[in-house]
Amino acid sequence: MPTLRFEIGPTPPARLDKALARDVPEAAALSRTRLAKLLDAGAVRVDGIVADNPKAPVAPGAQVEVEIAEARESHMAPEPIPLDVIFEDDDLVVVNKPAGMVVHPAPGTPSGTLVNALLHHCGAALSGVGGEKRPGIVHRIDKETSGLLVVAKSDAAHHGLAAQFEKHTARRRYLALVHGVPDPADPRLRGVRGASFETGSVLKLTTGLDRHRTDRQRQAVRFEGGRHAVTRARTIEAFGAPPCLALMECWLETGRTHQIRVHMAHAGHGLVGDPTYGGSRKLPQKALSEAARAGVSAFARQALHAANLGFCHPVSGVEHDFEAPLPPDMQALLGLLRG
Repeated sequence: MPTLRFEIGPTPPARLDKALARDVPEAAALSRTRLAKLLDAGAVRVDGIVADNPKAPVAPGAQVEVEIAEARESHMAPEPIPLDVIFEDDDLVVVNKPAGMVVHPAPGTPSGTLVNALLHHCGAALSGVGGEKRPGIVHRIDKETSGLLVVAKSDAAHHGLAAQFEKHTARRRYLALVHGVPDPADPRLRGVRGASFETGSVLKLTTGLDRHRTDRQRQAVRFEGGRHAVTRARTIEAFGAPPCLALMECWLETGRTHQIRVHMAHAGHGLVGDPTYGGSRKLPQKALSEAARAGVSAFARQALHAANLGFCHPVSGVEHDFEAPLPPDMQALLGLLRG
């Protein structure tokens, strides 16, 4: 069992847990959550005495020892599920998740998830995240959204990636097929609270987001309270005569649950196929061919794909940018619309 030793610096915070989080060596990659668990387990000594009270005061110059146990086996089961791996090294893996796959096991989906697949794929290469041999999930995309995810294989990578997503320095761009075509000249859209246009006809949506008051599975726009959320979007291609659908590139300044889906619906441009936020609309008969209208009506999920992902490698420091092509179902739908 390795022992980590370090010293509390000058003018420490009033609480032991905050002092530990401030002064623990960065190379140890111990998050506040992990340190709290180690405190609770009696694995922290201050000046030779076991310290398990996170609120206890600590003096500058105190000598800290942290006993870090070997990573234990995960309670989640590895499953031989095929994965589309875009990049992998000792610290992280980037995958192109298919629509229909849940990222993390939950009571309703205890198996068949991306985590189960990664446990099998990575095997002994997982050095441990948070004291457990499991992949470190630092961001998620919805079950029915396809596209790119980066997952940590080590504590150091998990710590560094989580910090980038918390600070919103990771770069994420999505492709979405929406109803209508956002137009800066549209007086309706100019009247939508939280909506504005930036240079280049970029639609900017700024609101708070929080759980829906009556449906806990949904998110809702808030202007008093909620978590700050900013989405930007620009039209790449419009379909129909007159135009009634648009392929849009969306990028996130923040990363909230269902953010793009909620924001585009708030703007009056809900995603095609989105059953939760009203993505079903009657299309003008003369605007599109019968085949195209049928394809849109039959599209069985929200038409959203995480197409681009960029970040600084948390261990090597190298900047990475990855791209995943549209999945076959979205490609086929766009083919109908273009036809």
